[in-house]
Amino acid sequence: MPRIAPADAPYPPRIAAELARIMPEGVEPLVLFRTLARNPRVFEKMFAGGLLDKGALSLRQREIVIDHTTARLGCEYEWGVHIAFFADKVGFDAAQIAAVAHGAVDAPCWAADEQTLLAAVDDLVERHTIDAATWNALAGHFDDAQILETIALVGYYHTISFLCRALELPLEPYAARFPSA
Repeated sequence: MPRIAPADAPYPPRIAAELARIMPEGVEPLVLFRTLARNPRVFEKMFAGGLLDKGALSLRQREIVIDHTTARLGCEYEWGVHIAFFADKVGFDAAQIAAVAHGAVDAPCWAADEQTLLAAVDDLVERHTIDAATWNALAGHFDDAQILETIALVGYYHTISFLCRALELPLEPYAARFPSA
């Protein structure tokens, strides 16, 4: 049981509209979203700051950053939801799913630009900054807008990981589980 019980339908109109917009048809709103709905202000601010729309990074690049961030922070809940909803869409194979969770950033299953994104996540999670070598590699593959989006994604999903773990959210039944290391 999570530390704060998720809200049940019917939801306030603004929350109901947002849940309908973001959830696939026929899929119950995520426990995370229903829990955030207990505080409409936090719910609205989190969704206002969401980064799941079309951005400067490709969908695959975005998912590499999100999945590696949530895995590095031990957030199986969010990692599993993203793998369940997006892994096939971005073409992750079994080796990449395992590597994004537990692998080295230079694993051969990743292209050079993808390895650089993984290294940026590691720098931000471990050192709360990006070291010069990683920055130079990022700048060799990505423009300023893409680098800013990468940093913002890591920060946003750091917050999401804190919420999921601190609330002790139960895993969604359809979500992926961390592979064995």
